[in-house]
Amino acid sequence: MTTPPHAAPAGVCPVPHGSPIGTDGPRVRLYTEEFAADPHHAYRQMRRQYGSLAPVELAPGVPATLVIGYHTALRILNDPEHFPADPRTWQQTVPGECPILPMLEWRPNALRSAGLEHLRYREANLAAVAGVDLHAMHATIERVAIPLINAFCQDGAADLISQYAFPLAFAVLNEMLGCPADIGQQVATGMAAIFEGVNADKGNAMLADALLELTTRKRNEPGDDIVSRLIGHSVGLDDVEMIHQLVTLYGAGIEPEQNLIVNTLLLMLTDDRFAGNLLGGSLSTRDALDEVLFTDPPMANYCVSYPRQPILIDGTWLPAHQPVVISMSACNNDPAIDAGDYTDNRSHLAWSTGPHACPARSAAYMIAQDAIDQLLDALPELRLAVRVDQLSWRPGPFHRALVSLPVTFPKSPPLNLH
Repeated sequence: MTTPPHAAPAGVCPVPHGSPIGTDGPRVRLYTEEFAADPHHAYRQMRRQYGSLAPVELAPGVPATLVIGYHTALRILNDPEHFPADPRTWQQTVPGECPILPMLEWRPNALRSAGLEHLRYREANLAAVAGVDLHAMHATIERVAIPLINAFCQDGAADLISQYAFPLAFAVLNEMLGCPADIGQQVATGMAAIFEGVNADKGNAMLADALLELTTRKRNEPGDDIVSRLIGHSVGLDDVEMIHQLVTLYGAGIEPEQNLIVNTLLLMLTDDRFAGNLLGGSLSTRDALDEVLFTDPPMANYCVSYPRQPILIDGTWLPAHQPVVISMSACNNDPAIDAGDYTDNRSHLAWSTGPHACPARSAAYMIAQDAIDQLLDALPELRLAVRVDQLSWRPGPFHRALVSLPVTFPKSPPLNLH
């Protein structure tokens, strides 16, 4: 077998200096409230100090390399041979109670597999998602959005996360998956625990139980939904594999979707270029979405891979089997590529790229756009209820997520559902 380019020859210890994992120096802790409050400041500091690869901690005692250079990220994302997504060797070194383990541990699904296994899972997921009728989704989103808006439109105030973005993203995804409400509630509780890293192991178990029940029901009574299409696909997914496909779909379909809606609403409510649009300005919801996908993507740091062997990237040795995390947020804002023009610019990494790129980006984009348009059509005089600097961001190494988005508006009568 030939030695891959830039890999360390067998038996030769790579130079230790310069490795973001091997460093004895300080690491940037991505899980603190300070980082959550102003990650872009932290990215700029990292870029000045380390260049394209920075030493970080994902959780206490869990080191990783954060990729903050756009071109470096492209190279890694498009090289699954040297940067596979399978974490099993790394996972053996991580304590079971590690709060981020449920977000990173091996699962038999496309996100956490490499090679032929990845292709098998990816094929089933692409086919299942491709069966979603995007035209019919417009009506689904309206049917979900209007009762949510009606629940607070007469109050003159709301929190757009707990009262709108989260329940909307969750209900629409359940509809796409064909998941009934009783199972959906268990899924929501389990997913929240995993994302927050609080009782994550219990959340993981609750989630698995709920998704097995959903799989069992759909094997008995298939429908026109993503779960039934996954079950019916020719690759023949078993129950365990089904659970882990669904974990990925829920993980990608609720929290990041909610954050995309909310971060875009925040931009539209606080930036004069968009604020006018609430009453007929020049820039559209689509423009705002494109800008947020660049500047504040809902999954800020993710797309994790684990080099098979020590590998030299940008003059730095990355050690084998240690997490390499792509900062979509920092890479999108890399001065090497950020020209400040986001309109119709889709070169961002918010959906990732390469063999692990998001298979549902068209649906995700459309749900966010429709959700925002429904809200602003109903309540065009929305205003932020607090100063921007009074908003709080949830700590966590992966997401870019507000704690709440409080707004005020003139009290309005309920809408009629067509």
